[in-house]
Amino acid sequence: MDSIDGGLTAKPAWYAKGLRFECTQCGNCCSGGPGAVWFTLAEEEAMAKELELTLEVFHARYTRRIGARYSLKELLRNGAHDCVFLDRDTQPGKAICSIYHARPTQCRTWPWWSEVMESPAAWEDTKQRTPCPGMNKGTLHSLVEITIGLSGGA
Repeated sequence: MDSIDGGLTAKPAWYAKGLRFECTQCGNCCSGGPGAVWFTLAEEEAMAKELELTLEVFHARYTRRIGARYSLKELLRNGAHDCVFLDRDTQPGKAICSIYHARPTQCRTWPWWSEVMESPAAWEDTKQRTPCPGMNKGTLHSLVEITIGLSGGA
């Protein structure tokens, strides 16, 4: 039998019943191999304001050009590329973001990134590759919460 909408009914997302995630402040999502943390001009302005810096000083001190875009800088620590704002010293045993309240959307929406949410296999691969001890643990996030994350937190 055909669907009422002529076959246009979308298959439910594999995570339709929600997924568990709770940040453990391990810092693994902010570290690892070389990468990029993209941000908008509005986010750059918010980060500069959080640090009480002019936009020009913030830009010179904390960003780098990758192709036609800018990313936050990384620092090489113990063989890993940490985000310049990853603080491993203030709270021993924890890795925290020193600009948490002004962090870019890319950071705010982890782990609800499209490439992570593509399939159960992509989710599990990310959990192992990152590695992220908070995936599949803690708070059950609803389909709505995940969808908001996938849309950039809007």
